[in-house]
Amino acid sequence: MKPIGPMMWEHRLIEKILRLFDGEIKKISEGKGVDSVFIDTAVDFIKVYADRTHHGKEEDILFRDLEKKKLAPEHARIMNELIEEHKYARKTVGKLVDAKERYLKGEDSSEEIIAYLRELAEFYPRHIEKEDKHFFYPCMEYFTKEEQDKMLDEFWEFDRKMIHEKYTMVFDFLKDRG
Repeated sequence: MKPIGPMMWEHRLIEKILRLFDGEIKKISEGKGVDSVFIDTAVDFIKVYADRTHHGKEEDILFRDLEKKKLAPEHARIMNELIEEHKYARKTVGKLVDAKERYLKGEDSSEEIIAYLRELAEFYPRHIEKEDKHFFYPCMEYFTKEEQDKMLDEFWEFDRKMIHEKYTMVFDFLKDRG
C-alpha cells in the first residue's frame, strides 16, 4: 500500500461529515436554532481528525519528506497552496467557534454560523479533489518503495499516538477549569 491510501480513506470520512452540514444549515435557516452540540462535535471532528490527524500527516510527514526532494515547479506550487489552504480552514473553524459562542451568549450570529458551515462544506471538497487528483499520486513518484514503506509506517505511528494526544488535551482542559 502506498502512503496516500490512508489519507484518501480519511478524505472519504471527511466528505461524509461535511455532507451532514447541509442538514444543519437547513435547520438553522428554517429558524430551528443552532444545535451547539452539532457545532461542537463538527468542530472537534475537523480540529482533531481533519486538521491534526489528516493535515498533520501531510504537513509533518509527507510535506517534510517532499521538501527534501527536487520537486517540479507545479508540485511545489500545489504543496504551498495546500499549506495555505490548511491555514485557511483553521481560521474558518475558529470563526465558526467564535460565532457559536456569541450565539450561546444571546447574540443572533446564526447567519454567520450558516456562512461558516457552508464555507467549510464548499472548501473541503475542492481541497480534497486537489490532493486526490492533482497531488498525491504524482508525489509518490518522488519516493522509492522503501521510502514509501517507511512513510506509511510513520503514518501508522502518528495515528497510534493521536488518541493519547487528544485525551491528554481533554485532561488539561478539564484540569485548568477547576
